[in-house]
Amino acid sequence: MKGIVIAGVHSGCGKTTITLGLMAALRRRGLNVAPFKVGPDFIDPGHHTAITGVQSRNLDGWMLPRECSLDILLRNAANADIAVVEGVMGLFDGYDGRTEAGSTAQMAKWLGLPVLLVVDARSMARSAAAVVQGFENFDPDLQFAGVLFNKAGSPTHYRYLQEALEGKVAMPCLGGVIRNEDISIPSRHLGLVTSEDHGLDPGIQNALADLVENNLDLDHLLASLPDIALEPAPQMEKAAPRVRMAAARDQAFCFYYSENLELLESWGAEIVEFSPLKDSGLPEDVDGLYLGGGYPELHAEALARNTALKEEILQACQEGMPIYGECGGFMVLCKTLEDLDGREHPMIGCFDLTCRMSSRLRALGYREVTFNQKTVLGEAGLCVRGHEFHYSQLDEHGRKSVYDAVDRSGGARSVDGFQVNRCLGSYLHLHFMSQPKAPQAFVQACLEYQKERKNR
Repeated sequence: MKGIVIAGVHSGCGKTTITLGLMAALRRRGLNVAPFKVGPDFIDPGHHTAITGVQSRNLDGWMLPRECSLDILLRNAANADIAVVEGVMGLFDGYDGRTEAGSTAQMAKWLGLPVLLVVDARSMARSAAAVVQGFENFDPDLQFAGVLFNKAGSPTHYRYLQEALEGKVAMPCLGGVIRNEDISIPSRHLGLVTSEDHGLDPGIQNALADLVENNLDLDHLLASLPDIALEPAPQMEKAAPRVRMAAARDQAFCFYYSENLELLESWGAEIVEFSPLKDSGLPEDVDGLYLGGGYPELHAEALARNTALKEEILQACQEGMPIYGECGGFMVLCKTLEDLDGREHPMIGCFDLTCRMSSRLRALGYREVTFNQKTVLGEAGLCVRGHEFHYSQLDEHGRKSVYDAVDRSGGARSVDGFQVNRCLGSYLHLHFMSQPKAPQAFVQACLEYQKERKNR
């Protein structure tokens, strides 16, 4: 197997477009691609999955220890021809300015994979050589497969860039992409539009593949990548189903770490997907409910109209069904969702809270939470890591959070986590691989509820 990490000099350099184009080109050549994304992002992996036909996985240097990221790679790339890992932010950007922690560079070294450096060449000529030279020499332990200039103004501009590198850097220049505004993926407040809302149809995928094939020396890149001998890691086995757990999955709810669902299955949960946008009720005979993140604010009217489903979930909450909602899922568990135009949409009402959309970012960053009381995800004192990123905020509520939280530097943070009966909700996306006792506790809570139902 071969592997490559796609990293940019800075965020916004077009790295995602290059990554998607490379995946599309490799697939068109008949290669099996294992896709990965560094960091907590959900949107890019959705596009990876659409192009490769393989579930893209998150690799994270803070939420997960090194061995977990390696385990995820080994489990999901051992049978592939090539692993393609899209980086996060700039190559060396991490948690702070002092260390490599959380950076793409750190992950590349953990995985032992070389880096294809993407440089936004707009408004640069000879200066580009200084940039590339600096990146090449900044960390001698990092391997580079080469550099790709993106958004060059013309073939003549690209030739200047090539000339500037001669005799200045060791890594090869593998290509230059001329600026093309016709090839882009729409974005909105949380980043790119999701694959559920903006599917990459065959025409777009072919255009992305052509972009890379025509502007990157793909043959040279593939030939230069070393073969990596991977010992397949044991697959995460599903246990015999003991509980049925409904998981929301549609255009409004599409943000899940795959490992979260797989860990639930490993403890005996049968995951049954349903659509809060289309289904008038929960799947039959379920013992628990998982509402992941997404864009419920874009579908607030449709969600508000689904009265039968809302009433069923509220009744299930009142009867003690274990329910876990994170970010978008938490928003619909509130009583009201107010959109940017000030219109109020009635939601489920498990939490007597109003969630108001804002035009500016309200929270962003890694968090470690400690439960200060027993929750459906574990006993008091249990620690779990996650990430929050949202533009909405809650009204004044005066409720005590069941989460005590710190950020990545250990500083105290205010993170709302509320529980009513067995219904737990928070803006925070938790990664269960950071604390495998959390999915175990969730399944156990579902078993307790199942027993209670049978005894009624």
